[in-house]
Amino acid sequence: MNTTANEAGIDLRAVVDQGRPLPYSDPAHQAAAQFLTNEAHLLDGREFATWLALLAPDIQYRVPVRVTAVGSSKTDDLLDMEHFAENFYSLRKRVERLSTEHAWAEDPPSRTRRFVTNVRTFATGTDGDVVVESYLLLYRSRGDQLSNSILSGVRMDLLRAVTSEECKLARRLVILDDSVLNTQNLAVFF
Repeated sequence: MNTTANEAGIDLRAVVDQGRPLPYSDPAHQAAAQFLTNEAHLLDGREFATWLALLAPDIQYRVPVRVTAVGSSKTDDLLDMEHFAENFYSLRKRVERLSTEHAWAEDPPSRTRRFVTNVRTFATGTDGDVVVESYLLLYRSRGDQLSNSILSGVRMDLLRAVTSEECKLARRLVILDDSVLNTQNLAVFF
């Protein structure tokens, strides 16, 4: 039986921390970088329904709360407390709500620009699946408001190979850089 990396409970952090990145010239790295670029384009263009098609049906989409752990060598995010702990159902419901007049947090809609950089890919040993680490800078402007939001962080994704030409986002862990978020709401996707 072929077990995908997601079903095997792969530890995204361990792969990134202990793995050796694939060369930039590797086709798997090229495909992952293109996937992330296309995804950012869809989200910035508010093409949320099309973005949903990039997600695996068993996706885990998590954004843990970050705390400041002074003098500690341990990680400073709380994996048991999250801004988001989503699955496909909840992500689909958020997308559906954004297309209604009841998405007050996004009225007027945010203008966003996602800058994805420092992309590193790691083989999982499972039929073309890769773990991808990337840095994200998300700029957000709201209507005529003078203050804008800038959110930054690191993302660790599991891209699952569906075919030799297609992959799906199966897991996403976003570690934001700030402990206190300077934004009115989190009605955005990372």
